[in-house]
Amino acid sequence: MNIPTVDLALTGANIINLRKSAELSVHDLQMVFGFNSPQAIYKWQNGATLPTIDNLVVLAALFGVRIDDILVTKHT
Repeated sequence: MNIPTVDLALTGANIINLRKSAELSVHDLQMVFGFNSPQAIYKWQNGATLPTIDNLVVLAALFGVRIDDILVTKHT
């Protein structure tokens, strides 16, 4: 069976590219999400974790893309 999985590293790199294309800094995202520190955003960008569904919806709106355009999948 050909089941898609999310590639954390490539999704993180994609978040960096989309953030830069939207001319947003990590600090900008931190303020939008109301995070006390930028650690969660750095974890997303480094591929250590994925944003929650709620946060993906906000990122998609900020970047002007669909959630599917943020996540990078591979098939196993």
